[in-house]
Amino acid sequence: MVAKSEAGGAAASYFRVARPLPSLVTVLVLGYFGWMIFWPESIPYQSLGPLGPFTQYLLKHHHTLVHAWYWLAWMIHVGESLYAIVLCKSKGITNTWTQLLWFLQTFLFGLASLYYLIAFRPKHQKQT
Repeated sequence: MVAKSEAGGAAASYFRVARPLPSLVTVLVLGYFGWMIFWPESIPYQSLGPLGPFTQYLLKHHHTLVHAWYWLAWMIHVGESLYAIVLCKSKGITNTWTQLLWFLQTFLFGLASLYYLIAFRPKHQKQT
């Protein structure tokens, strides 16, 4: 009988870095939301084109909703990160460091990272 770690060989430490553009978009959107919530007085609204007045409108008329969406987004990222760990285990990714990398990358970039883990299809070797 082949040991589980040998059967999973390459799968045990499978990791793929998320694509830069979707990752950058995620970071910019979450960063901008954080800026809106924690330092709204420092935003140069006039320099942001149509985004400036829209941001002012959201903060003036939907302040509570903006806060709720910000924290909901982070809660979703936490959930995605925990799901990444579950996926790692179910796909035979047993290396602790690799699992941590998937957790952190998914926490920071969300679906931009999780997509690659979901799409990963480990090769199952026959057990003898």
